[in-house]
Amino acid sequence: MILAAKCRDQFFQWRWPTGFECPMCKSKEHCVLKTRELYQCNHCHHQTSLTTGTIMESTKLPFRTWFLAIFLMTQTKNGISALELSRQLGISYNASWRLKHKLMQVMKERDDSHPLTGDVQIDDAYWGGEKHGDKRGRGSENKHPFVAAVQTNDDGHPQYMRLSMVTSFRKKELELWAQKHLSGSPCCVVSDGLGAFKGIADAGHQHTAIVTGGGHESVTNELFTWVNTMIGNAKNSLKGSYHSINPKHLPRYLAEFCYRFNRRYDMKAMLSRLGYMAARTCPMPERLLKIAEAQW
Repeated sequence: MILAAKCRDQFFQWRWPTGFECPMCKSKEHCVLKTRELYQCNHCHHQTSLTTGTIMESTKLPFRTWFLAIFLMTQTKNGISALELSRQLGISYNASWRLKHKLMQVMKERDDSHPLTGDVQIDDAYWGGEKHGDKRGRGSENKHPFVAAVQTNDDGHPQYMRLSMVTSFRKKELELWAQKHLSGSPCCVVSDGLGAFKGIADAGHQHTAIVTGGGHESVTNELFTWVNTMIGNAKNSLKGSYHSINPKHLPRYLAEFCYRFNRRYDMKAMLSRLGYMAARTCPMPERLLKIAEAQW
């Protein structure tokens, strides 16, 4: 009971750092209906629960279960599957799947709100492989394209990354991606010679295309060291943690990997940072969780 109360109090602090604020009229004067665990505004009499309007809205799971899930998802290097999460939390697989995808949605929305800046390495990548008898190469129906981008510092070391699923590698698609994921001030983007990357320049950024050719030399070019490394690390991590990923949910899994990488220097604070954003992310009911996640 004490642990549950502490978790509830912490979530209250994340949602209302300066005290309760009515979501309708912004008044701070309120009373607590303890029998129903509701907060009632003294000004407009609007009633709200602690989780209403957050990613936890309508949850039947206790706060301590959510807190433990946040801990497990942020402190494990390669992620944790919904099946293993259900074992650790002592809940059903369906409940752990919903919880995990809601938290991954929080991660995705948070990182999407912070575009990359400065020097950026970019490359095309694919999830999945060719099926016997199907079309080969980039046109394979079992290969799902995503953009890999890594922001580097002045020493050439990686700072932040973004892995974004796209419908295809077309010039217009990359232009729209750049408008969303690269900062308003022009970035210096380096890519290989794939024609679709010309869309980066159309979005107003400085773009340098380097024709690398095929084979081993195309992945050993020093200008693409970190983006190629991150693609390999992401694929190994996802394949090692998850037996199967539905392609329509791939954007969330990619975002989960990026979220941990982008905050790798402060693992301890990652729990509170994700909890804070969970209190500020709009509800995601199951019917929305199960449909295809938006591209990039």
